[in-house]
Amino acid sequence: MIRAAVLAFGVLLAFAAFSGEPLAGRASVIDGDTIEIHGTRIRLEGIDAPESRQTCTSKETGEVVRCGQRSAFFLADLLAEHAVTCTEAGKDRYGRTLAHCAVEGQDVGASMVRAGWALAFVRYSREYLPQEEEARSAAAGMWSMEFVAPWDWRKGAR
Repeated sequence: MIRAAVLAFGVLLAFAAFSGEPLAGRASVIDGDTIEIHGTRIRLEGIDAPESRQTCTSKETGEVVRCGQRSAFFLADLLAEHAVTCTEAGKDRYGRTLAHCAVEGQDVGASMVRAGWALAFVRYSREYLPQEEEARSAAAGMWSMEFVAPWDWRKGAR
């Protein structure tokens, strides 16, 4: 009887972990597309931001810009002292939680792409293509610079 109760409790815990309950709280920024809430590393679903060490080049001045760092700073400013609410969409190959996150009802991924500090990660989702087109048209963020897409930069196209 005790064994059955322990098993049932374990099943309930597993169900609760995957029931779609939002993860909410203050977030720490890891980089332009990854945050952490209550010890859970969360990769923003559908976007890809430049890596922390990635640089871009200003089209106007030729200045080398740490666009990966600027992307993370933009995300930190966006989240500021607000509570972030994330809805899990799965796990990535590194075991991070994939999620759509919002601050005061505003989609964080959409905001990052619209500001030009992340790209629509079309390999996995086409959700943020309209925001990417807005950013490109406005020469916002990275679109005002010469840059390598983050997925190509990680492959060594630096």
